[in-house]
Amino acid sequence: MKKKKVVMDAEGIERSLTRIAYEILERNKGTDNLIIIGIRKGGISLAERLREKISGIEGTEIMSGTLDITLYRDDVLTTGKRPAIEKTYIPFPLDHKRVVIVDDVLFTGRTIRAAMDALMDFGRPELIQLAVLVDRGHRELPIRADFIGETLPSSLWENISVNITDNPDLSGDEVVIEES
Repeated sequence: MKKKKVVMDAEGIERSLTRIAYEILERNKGTDNLIIIGIRKGGISLAERLREKISGIEGTEIMSGTLDITLYRDDVLTTGKRPAIEKTYIPFPLDHKRVVIVDDVLFTGRTIRAAMDALMDFGRPELIQLAVLVDRGHRELPIRADFIGETLPSSLWENISVNITDNPDLSGDEVVIEES
């Protein structure tokens, strides 16, 4: 039996994303050369929401894209499963751009390492920053987030799920810790 605890509701998620949007703008001194890239799957919806918030605050559109890191993972050949490769959409060069990678949960750091490797195939960014909704700890690589919605220390036997819906009223959005 799994115990489930909601640790962030829809309002908490929205507050965190709004704060992160302002932090991104402050640290980057606006939107010049700023690009938002969401990691498949969990980072895409969050990246889009951040892009909308930043564009709304600044009154300007910023470029965004999506990144599939499947073939860059260090465990792709050891899982015994056939990887499902999805589409990466980065229709512009990243040279001399300030890139913010967005993901839902930062855990071991391996997904982010793979994302940085994948990004280099699209050019040489001036700067790569990381925005995550949840940092749960347990790093295996020396990677840290620049922008964090919530730090949720967790045990290794817990699972943190970020559930983001497409509902305009945001109902159903939540961050949940599940324990077996």
